[in-house]
Amino acid sequence: MSHFLQAWQQAALTSIGFFWMAFWAFALGYLISSLIQVLVTRERMQRMMGESGPTSVALGTFFGFISSSCSFAALSTTRALFQKGAGLVPALAFMLASTNLVIELGVVIALFLSWQFVVGEYLGGLLLIGLAWLFIRLTRPGELIRQARQRGDDAQDQHNHEHDSWYTQLLSRAGWEAIAAKYVMEWQMVWRDVLIGFTVAGIIAAFVPDAFFQMLFIGAGGAPGEQSFVEVLAQVVAGPVAAFFTFIGSMGNIPLAAVLFDHGVSFAGVMAFIFSDLVVLPVLRINARYYGWKMALYILLLLLTCLICAALLLHYGFWALDLLPQRQDAGLRTLDLFQLNYGLVLNLLFLSVSAILGWLWWQHSAKSDHEHGHDHAHHSNGSDGALGQRVLRVLSWLAMLWLGAGLATTLIP
Repeated sequence: MSHFLQAWQQAALTSIGFFWMAFWAFALGYLISSLIQVLVTRERMQRMMGESGPTSVALGTFFGFISSSCSFAALSTTRALFQKGAGLVPALAFMLASTNLVIELGVVIALFLSWQFVVGEYLGGLLLIGLAWLFIRLTRPGELIRQARQRGDDAQDQHNHEHDSWYTQLLSRAGWEAIAAKYVMEWQMVWRDVLIGFTVAGIIAAFVPDAFFQMLFIGAGGAPGEQSFVEVLAQVVAGPVAAFFTFIGSMGNIPLAAVLFDHGVSFAGVMAFIFSDLVVLPVLRINARYYGWKMALYILLLLLTCLICAALLLHYGFWALDLLPQRQDAGLRTLDLFQLNYGLVLNLLFLSVSAILGWLWWQHSAKSDHEHGHDHAHHSNGSDGALGQRVLRVLSWLAMLWLGAGLATTLIP
């Protein structure tokens, strides 16, 4: 019993330590995302994206790069672009870029893994877009696209009423209230995913033995570069299969990906797991509601095929250049999660920034509620659906109870 309590305590401290180590990266990324969402209007993005062609794909990729990293927000915006006339390839380029080519994701990966994974994330995001374009050209899903557009004809358009110049907004209280609202919305959309992801990562790091990973990921534990092609392929397939049944978003996936790598999963297997945030069960269900089940399953097959190919290309490309990361590069098991270093200073800085933005949001919300006589608090995450929200709510409460009780074990002599 004492061994279990000790492991429980270690799991809770590891989960909290993971989040403390990454908090400033989350806050910085969401601040940048909020600034861009307020200062760059969606209508401008949609007008610039044509039906198809390299220019439209490049614009979709760029706008995805400067957009939110939340998977559910990406799905909603992708649907809006698609229904306003953007081609399927530019729309998917936006979705893939907004979940793989974002600044905050690269920073968090750098904190938990190594520079090779950061390069792999950004290069892999571009590979995914190119492979998706090729997949669509080869399969020619014209009828599916027509049906999906017809299904969404009655969808409500989304509007952005900000017409002031960006510098005017930056110098006004109203502009910063809008930025604060976006910043809070970003946290509202992802905090459950992040909480569950970090909790699961701590549990796995403390309780799950290496033998489990060697069973789930065939060949795990071998030296990087010495695993056979069959073993690497099996691990690449196991990554999205494992991710499919989780509700963890792209940001919450990173500490768990670090745990997988620390337990001997190959570079390709870890990259496939990181890329799998768009093939999880809630995303499939949301796409089915947006486009119908045929189109949703087509997109799922497209994403699975592309992420498997991208992970393999990255792995063997890095192997050919002798750049595969070594497990000591990550050093997760010996990582000191609570240190007096630059991370502490940055965390304190962004805690202060978050408090100021939260206060602005609260002031604006209270004023709006008073003026309009109704509540605005439920606008941010309806895209996830009632069932998914209920499941996430239950899991998040369980995660909080687990962490609280784990910390309480420190008081047991």
